[in-house]
Amino acid sequence: METKKIDWKGKRPLIISGPCSAETEEQTLDTCRRLAATGAVDVLRAGIWKPRTKPGTFEGVGLPGLSWMAEAKKETGLPVATEVANAKHVEGALEFGVDLLWIGARTTVNPFSVQDIADALRGVKIPVLVKNPMNPDLDLWMGAVQRLQKVGIEQVGLIHRGFSSFGVSKYRNNPMWPLAIEMKMRMPDVPMIGDPSHITGKRALLKEVAQECADLNYDGLIIESHICPDKAWSDAAQQVVPEELGELVRSIVWRKPQTDKPDFLRSLDKLRSQIDQYDAELFTLLSKRMAVAEKIGEIKRDNEVMILQSARWDDIVKRVLATADELQLSREFLSILLNSIHMESISRQHQVMNSKK
Repeated sequence: METKKIDWKGKRPLIISGPCSAETEEQTLDTCRRLAATGAVDVLRAGIWKPRTKPGTFEGVGLPGLSWMAEAKKETGLPVATEVANAKHVEGALEFGVDLLWIGARTTVNPFSVQDIADALRGVKIPVLVKNPMNPDLDLWMGAVQRLQKVGIEQVGLIHRGFSSFGVSKYRNNPMWPLAIEMKMRMPDVPMIGDPSHITGKRALLKEVAQECADLNYDGLIIESHICPDKAWSDAAQQVVPEELGELVRSIVWRKPQTDKPDFLRSLDKLRSQIDQYDAELFTLLSKRMAVAEKIGEIKRDNEVMILQSARWDDIVKRVLATADELQLSREFLSILLNSIHMESISRQHQVMNSKK
């Protein structure tokens, strides 16, 4: 079966949806039919091969699932997509006319695997999306994209699915929005697709994260849907029925990136001037703070006292976080800011304490 052309840049947002896993022919086709009926989906997706942490768990139906996706494509007229993790997967997907491929987070972390996929795609005209690696490593993410570009893949995109992190979080995978924004800055011409399903891990948070993606000028979304989510063989908690998917997509506000209205431009310039002024004051204060930190380093050096004073720093953190509501700043933001200030102070003191007087 031939591949369908996907309007990569002309269609915004590009909505990709379907079951996390193709489980049975009936489940796959019914989900795809109902998604197509919503009119909200541009590309149908399903996992055919499922990488799993533990052996013995459901790892996908394999090649039979590709024939189900081919049938869904024939019935609905929509292009289809699936994840590939090696050259054999690529071969099977192309044989069954899959229109879009993506590389999963577990594969992106391994340059050998990405190169294997890239070599299998050499000379093939097909869009390929690359999910961020599980660990927060932008160079690794960029490297995967560049490997595909080097073999001639012209339509390469990114999928932001969040990152693994320690600690308690309301998300399955921490979005780490600043990293995603940095990736967009590094590769401005490469489309970015948000993956609220894998970021949240729970359907109750899908809309919140989907709207965040839209507000950050993402080019589309990939959201999982299943005819009976609670009975799904994988990732049950993050899937929604097709009709809810349609409602979710229609509820998201996709704002324009710019406008040339004179009143808007004047107001924006005025407020940006204020920000520039506050930034100058803020960074001047930070510079003065670091100068004091260096003097503290000199005193510690002269008295042979170690740099890290945990009790003192804990007091600072508690004092600042206690003012979060009053300052109308989130505790998460303040924690990140404090940590950056602390690490820079330690670095400055280290230089002072290990330099000659």
